[in-house]
Amino acid sequence: METFNRLLALDLPKEQSAFLWGPRKTGKTTLLREKFPQSIFIDFLKTDTFLEYTKSPFLLRERLMANEDQARKYPVIIDEVQKVPHVLDEVHWLMENQSMNFILCGSSARKLKRGQANMLGGRAWRFELFPLVSKEVENLDLLRALNHGLIPNHYLQKNYRRSLRGYVQDYLKEEVFHEGLTRNIPAFSRFFEAMGYSHGSLVNYTNIARECGVSSKTVKEYYQILVDTLLGTFVLPFKKRQERQVISKAPKFYLFDPGVAGAIIRRTVEAEKGELFGNAFEHFIYLEMLAHSSYNEIDYPINFWRTKNGQEVDFILGDGEVAVEVKGSAMVDKRLLRPMKSFMELYKPRQGIVVCNEKEERVHEGIRIMPWRIFLQELWQDEILK
Repeated sequence: METFNRLLALDLPKEQSAFLWGPRKTGKTTLLREKFPQSIFIDFLKTDTFLEYTKSPFLLRERLMANEDQARKYPVIIDEVQKVPHVLDEVHWLMENQSMNFILCGSSARKLKRGQANMLGGRAWRFELFPLVSKEVENLDLLRALNHGLIPNHYLQKNYRRSLRGYVQDYLKEEVFHEGLTRNIPAFSRFFEAMGYSHGSLVNYTNIARECGVSSKTVKEYYQILVDTLLGTFVLPFKKRQERQVISKAPKFYLFDPGVAGAIIRRTVEAEKGELFGNAFEHFIYLEMLAHSSYNEIDYPINFWRTKNGQEVDFILGDGEVAVEVKGSAMVDKRLLRPMKSFMELYKPRQGIVVCNEKEERVHEGIRIMPWRIFLQELWQDEILK
């Protein structure tokens, strides 16, 4: 099976601990086993290990003290740490009193926070592993990425639809229901599907609440569950100054993987054209920028700009430094550039870029029209946001 060279750098100074978060199956465990082969590895996904430490968290301290040379020389790795919150008190004690460092890995910090678990008071750095990005995949196949998604196993599989269906069902069951994040299972299931169909558009809490038979407040809580379990992110509107004609409150929401988004709404992108392709393509480009911001420790904001009369630019990077519009067409008509021109006249960004499916780059009235591969190459070479 093909292997991928992941971009996330986990270079920790001596005695520095870390949390590593990421959705399931993104490759956290594989990455840690490759990078720290001599570390003590404790996996709470194993039923016997989970039950032992749930009943007796002190076992962590006693067992590591019995192997203190190895535990001090290499970081101790605890996988699925959110399943046994009380073990973090023992981790804290070992860090403070025995100079041991840890990498605490999991798919969600929500259960830890809700249970008021010891989050180590800033003593552990936070990292996040995303699904695959273009720089990690040699000769990335765009349609495969949009349909299969970029969870490593899904991207490689031929029978990806069954895996995606199982993944969505397992996430609903494991991350949300079994962890007790919501008790109204039917309503959350309805919300999950309604959210999928409004994915990438302005979030209308009232409409979704009506479809699900719950209050708008409950819908907001459901969205927050998805954010806390790393299943998605909000993109907030860009508003640099007070303007009545600019939308400033309603956010957009994107799931963490285009394949998972497609599975929820039973979408298949057959060709690199049309509305389905355009929506999935925009999602793909957003996720690349999100991962780039995180992996390169730039953490630049990603917003969108939209006026009340319908003009819109998909993504505004930084404090209005770069405007990015995503078009799935093989030839971008100049009429489609009007919103970008309006934004550039108002805010004077350093760059206005249209990412598209054209074969060669060109410039139209100061706007860079870029094939998506060139855009992503420059993005990962840190040439877009200099």
